[in-house]
Amino acid sequence: MEMLKCSEIAEKWGVSERSVRNYCAEGRIAGAVLIGKTWHIPADAAKPGRRSLKLPQTLLEILRDEMRSNRKGGIYHKVQIELTYNSNHMEGSKLTHDQTRYIFETNTIGLEKEVVNVDDIVETVNHFRCIDYVITNARQSLSEAFIKELHKILKSGTADSRKEWFAVGSYKRLPNEVGGKVTASPDEVAGRMKQILAKYAALDVVTLDDIIAFHCDFEAIHPFQDGNGRVGRLIMLKECLKNGIVPFIIKDEMKLFYYRGLQNWQQERGWLTDTILTAQDQFKAYLDYFRIPY
Repeated sequence: MEMLKCSEIAEKWGVSERSVRNYCAEGRIAGAVLIGKTWHIPADAAKPGRRSLKLPQTLLEILRDEMRSNRKGGIYHKVQIELTYNSNHMEGSKLTHDQTRYIFETNTIGLEKEVVNVDDIVETVNHFRCIDYVITNARQSLSEAFIKELHKILKSGTADSRKEWFAVGSYKRLPNEVGGKVTASPDEVAGRMKQILAKYAALDVVTLDDIIAFHCDFEAIHPFQDGNGRVGRLIMLKECLKNGIVPFIIKDEMKLFYYRGLQNWQQERGWLTDTILTAQDQFKAYLDYFRIPY
């Protein structure tokens, strides 16, 4: 499929480049994909028609609206802080919940006689950007390009990104383990990722169970050198938003149950499913508070 840039589409449709970028960000152009900072649009894409003004209704619409308007104190604000803090903390970040919130709200961090790993700060800011990327592209099909871009955003500017053997935005080059378990070897990763993505894409209707199963397959492959858990949980957020399923945030205090569920998925699926259903109930409480239907 031939893909064009915003400038080319703008000339073709007789509109400004800014209008085309806005159409893309709002998910109004089918097949448009954001790679890095550049939108790529199918050459045969239809120009969006004029739309009537209406209030956002779905969770995804509300998240996009609050993200664009930079609204504070809403569900977008809540998701950014809670998901970023908990997902990073599960992976060893020492930043507190308050520090995470302060970084998001003020783009600064105050420290008094405290030593903080720079990567914890960088990856916190990067994770905020990952969530924006997920919200912006939630309706797009899940692909290797999307997953690699998430990893690139998450790990850019970290100490890992300066290591020759660490492939930011690309699959791992060295074998790794997770929880003492063997994962896919580097030369197996691309093939196995294509397999699980093809299997997932073939589903007529995506359910919560399907999203959990894909997550387990993804984590078993462990395609990146580091950052697999966070990328995997961001994928689950995207797929829940795309398919109208209430999302969930695995909180740090739930991580032992979450890890147990991942490690024993093939033998007992109920453990991980129950943990995620509990997390989903907690997210429903957020939606009830903000009066968002589900």
